[in-house]
Formats: sequence, C-alpha cells, structure tokens
Amino acid sequence: MTTLIIGLGNPILGDDAVGWRVAEAVQRLLAETEPELAGAAEVDCVALGGLSLMERMVGYDRAIVIDALASGGPPGVVSHCDLEALPDYSSFNSTAPHDASLQTALRLGRAMGARLPEVVTVVGVEAERLYEFSEELTPAVAAAVPVAARRVIDLLRSHSLEEQPHGVP
Repeated sequence: MTTLIIGLGNPILGDDAVGWRVAEAVQRLLAETEPELAGAAEVDCVALGGLSLMERMVGYDRAIVIDALASGGPPGVVSHCDLEALPDYSSFNSTAPHDASLQTALRLGRAMGARLPEVVTVVGVEAERLYEFSEELTPAVAAAVPVAARRVIDLLRSHSLEEQPHGVP
C-alpha cells in the first residue's frame, strides 16, 4: 500500500503555508526518526485543488492531505478526519469543472477509471492569518507544526499496522 502525504497551501500567504511546513516536518521525521515508515509514503507540497489535486493522487492507495483551516476555532488547533466527513460545498450549487471540490474530483476520477486513494484523511491546523503576504506563520500556528507532523506520522503508522498480516507485529 502506498500513501501520498500532501501539504497544501501557498508558502507566501502566512498561515496558509502551514500544510507545506507540516509536510516538510514529516519528511524530516521520516528521514531522521522513522526510517521504517519512509518507504511507505511519498511527501509532496503543492498549491493545487480540485481536479489538479485529484490528478496528483492517481496511483496511490491512501492520501493524507494537510491544510490550514478557517473554521473559527483557536489558532493552532490540530484536527483530522476523513475527507468524506467534510462538507462538499460544490454539491450545493452548480460549478464548472475547474472549480470542483476534491470530493467531486475524486468521484469523477473514479468514474473515469482512475486508480485513486480509497482513504483520504485531512489533517488541519486552525489558522489565524491566511490572506497576508508573509513567509512566516503566526506563533500559535508555528507551534502546531510539530504536533500536526506527529499526527501525520501516527496516521501513517496506523495505516502501516493495518496492512500487516495477522500475527506479524
């Protein structure tokens, strides 16, 4: 089973870069402290959405998407859930294909026969400033980077354990 870990965002828009920063931290952890998991995942940082993000996921069994959240919670709070648990806002109105949500893009890709992840987990970090030009994260969001990176490693480890044959530690 192959897992794609994707840090989403824009590295010059303040807290919107948190997905990239967490993905970079995951890459370091895999290389330095988790070498047994390193072969189970590929890590990438992208500024994509919808159909382009779906295309990046072709060929993987699982995906972990890391992104900034703007749900009104305290900055720096880390959470995760399956993509299917999140609202699919494009299903509430008519959108053009280039505006498709990730959920819609995945459904379309599967309908067209693309090999796409069956499990997509979203790890989110509540952001404070998303629309200011800056290469710096706010302090609460920066402090959440190692927490979110560890969450991703834990998710990757739990996925790896699910793949072990019964009776193998």
